[in-house]
Amino acid sequence: MRRMCFALLPVAELRNGDSMIRLVTRMGLIRRKKGTMRIYVLCFVVLWCVPQSVAADNTDSDLSETARLLAILLDSGRVAIGRNQALINDPSSAQTAFTQDLFAAQTIAIFKERTGHNLDDLANANVPASAKRLLDRLLMESKKTVESYQPVLNMKGLKYKGLIPATFSTEAASRFQKWSGVYLKQTAPEHLLRNTSNKPDSFEAEHMKELSQASVQREKEAVVSKIDGGNSVRVMLPLYYEKACLSCHGEPKGERDISGYSKEGGREGELGGAISVKIDMSHLAVR
Repeated sequence: MRRMCFALLPVAELRNGDSMIRLVTRMGLIRRKKGTMRIYVLCFVVLWCVPQSVAADNTDSDLSETARLLAILLDSGRVAIGRNQALINDPSSAQTAFTQDLFAAQTIAIFKERTGHNLDDLANANVPASAKRLLDRLLMESKKTVESYQPVLNMKGLKYKGLIPATFSTEAASRFQKWSGVYLKQTAPEHLLRNTSNKPDSFEAEHMKELSQASVQREKEAVVSKIDGGNSVRVMLPLYYEKACLSCHGEPKGERDISGYSKEGGREGELGGAISVKIDMSHLAVR
């Protein structure tokens, strides 16, 4: 969009009697200075500039995309943990094959499959600058979370090691939030909530209620986005039960799962929770 801008430009100093004086005198664009007259010419300058509304849209878009990618990365880590439960809980080995390096490789592959972006080459990725540094840090904190479980994972004879998608996402998100200040968590509808620290706020509860409706189309990467007072963006990535989830969250309802919690009686395709992100304008500036 073009915007018409006006400017007074001092283009010359002319002595009294020079041409153009009469014209510009009538226009009030002459300033006398010791026998000379500085002429200010009213210039109509057409600038190809970005209107404030468009600039704001671009800023919001960068924030929303950064938040969306963070949610997908945290969920990609959850998926990697979920797919490796048999390996993680293998009681026969004192040296587990599930390491932070294996976790990172699988998480990077899942994230690339879902977004098209390679976390091993973020410098050349077509993502907002804010996303590059935050994604790199979230991957780092996710690896540290898995590493913190390594002593337990290496315990021979232990059938349940405690590293499941929910505990991973809670701990990785907490580590990341302490460093970045970005609000990041896995939450769930209150009737499905196991960890009270992940209790949904009013925004999360409202949108999860909407997302749980049978009429809502289940799109894996769909997000709910909201501009929060003009200073931040909120994004939610819905989490729907997959087959692998049902060993802990499926039927029969009330039966104890491997972690000791009661199963919720969930079915494949039903809403089980969401990854929630809130990010403010300050994160657009590179630290």
